[in-house]
Amino acid sequence: MNLALPAPDIARAIMRISHEILERNSGSESVTLLGIPTRGAYLAARIAANIATIEGHPVQQGTLDITLHRDDLRMRPPRALMPTVIPPLGVEDRNVVLVDDVLFSGRTIRAALDALGQIGRPRTVQLAVLVDRGHRELPIRADYVGKNLPTSLHQSIKVQFTELDGVDAVVVDDGGAE
Repeated sequence: MNLALPAPDIARAIMRISHEILERNSGSESVTLLGIPTRGAYLAARIAANIATIEGHPVQQGTLDITLHRDDLRMRPPRALMPTVIPPLGVEDRNVVLVDDVLFSGRTIRAALDALGQIGRPRTVQLAVLVDRGHRELPIRADYVGKNLPTSLHQSIKVQFTELDGVDAVVVDDGGAE
């Protein structure tokens, strides 16, 4: 495993994403952050904390479980449903920013769009990811990217957050390849 992003680089990337979200949306009044569990929810919470510090007031933040909207449900073992938490102002006519840790094929985000469509109709939907590793299978592109890490198909990206793993790091796992 190779360290691709140490903790200080992750913090800088998250701060940059936070500023870019504020700039694009002219502040945070119309913004709702929805993190995709598990690590996307922690990333969304960090972005929300940065925005609250910058703006001086909290931003609408929640989580969006996509489990039942995945197109690979029959191919994988059953997963526990994660909580979907919609903030008080909801998503109607809001600028919703979906937040996930890694963008790969685009299928997770497609499932998130399906799940979001059942909740309401946002004004816009934007996407923030910590890492974009390429290899898209669907026409999906992130609006905010912490780091582009081109990878081969046999490699994987592992995002570690202190809240879950005791450390902040992004590592590239070569899958045993030499």
